[in-house]
Amino acid sequence: MKIVDLRARTVAIPTNAKLRHNTGVHPGYLMRTVLELITDEGVIGLGEVGGGDQRGALTKLLPRIKGLDPFDLEQIKLRVLRSIYYLSNARLYAAIEMACLDIQGKVLGRPLSDLLGGRLRDEIPLIAYLFWRYDGPSGDDTRAEDLADYCEELHEVLGVNAMKLKAGVEAPEEEARVLELCRQRLGDGFKLRIDPNGVWSVPTAVRIGRRLESVAPEYFEDPAWGLLGNAAVRQQVRIPIATNMYPNKFDDLGPAIKLGAVDIVLTDIHYWEGPRGVKDLAAVCRTFGLGVAMHSGAEFGIELAGMLHTASTIPEMTTAGDAHYHYLVDDIIVGGPMPYQDGAIKVPTGPGLGVELDPEKMDKYERYFEEKGDYYARFHVDERRPDWVPVVGGI
Repeated sequence: MKIVDLRARTVAIPTNAKLRHNTGVHPGYLMRTVLELITDEGVIGLGEVGGGDQRGALTKLLPRIKGLDPFDLEQIKLRVLRSIYYLSNARLYAAIEMACLDIQGKVLGRPLSDLLGGRLRDEIPLIAYLFWRYDGPSGDDTRAEDLADYCEELHEVLGVNAMKLKAGVEAPEEEARVLELCRQRLGDGFKLRIDPNGVWSVPTAVRIGRRLESVAPEYFEDPAWGLLGNAAVRQQVRIPIATNMYPNKFDDLGPAIKLGAVDIVLTDIHYWEGPRGVKDLAAVCRTFGLGVAMHSGAEFGIELAGMLHTASTIPEMTTAGDAHYHYLVDDIIVGGPMPYQDGAIKVPTGPGLGVELDPEKMDKYERYFEEKGDYYARFHVDERRPDWVPVVGGI
């Protein structure tokens, strides 16, 4: 079996609100580039990658992998990821690995999780991921009470029993109040997390972290900028420090451990070089006694399936995973969005990823992307504040 071609299509799906974060706004839709890897035997593997329109980048990689066997992942990884350091892109490789594993599973008649050692659980619990919203069902979120109300709604509707606040948007004290209100309303058993994406200064992160010690968050994610910033906060706050930023690649994992910068690493299929790379990361974390959790990158159903398969095979991944999924109004896979059941989504049963593209939805949301455009290309602007720019450590 050989890889003979690929198709890359960028699609956008509307969201039920505009999602604010510390570098701008997701403007009412999320985007992904969908990869179809084609073999000479007619088996097609699916992959997915974010970061805006990646069609050109994936197409440029075809000459490097054309003619290779999709089972020959080490060779593919060398050609795509290790060949030229300044063109190395773990996200693009991860989409190709995902598609190759999908092909392997389809050929073998086995789910992707079997290729990673076998699943330990049949469903993965997910969180209520909270963003400050523009144009939500009730208008704009302006107070901590708005997000606490939404957290209660997600708990009741989806059955989720954990939350994470995407912070670094409003005043840090108001964002701390979100967690305090959620603890008050939802009880001691409900899990809390906060993530300012490194934008807070170390003094602010320490002050807010100490305030939040009383509500016992599961973890404080990327409270300040860089390995040194996280390490400084970790020394002064009695809450575990988590990251999907520092480190988010193997080059920085050793220094992070040496500096004592992190307690929990959030795995991500794209940052950590595909599902097999996530398994490598989990092995390092196991060796050094670090926790692992699951990061969300605004994925659609193809990558979510890959995330669920991968998470199901990691013994230590017992906390609820991140997911933007409840903000999407639809999906591009056959059957529509995967359903939440008691706060969890079932791991697809395969073969391969266990999901297939819906041709009509692909056409519809490819047209929607062409209409709306690539907001990564113009950066994540906040149209309500056109002159605003983020300042790391400015709070």
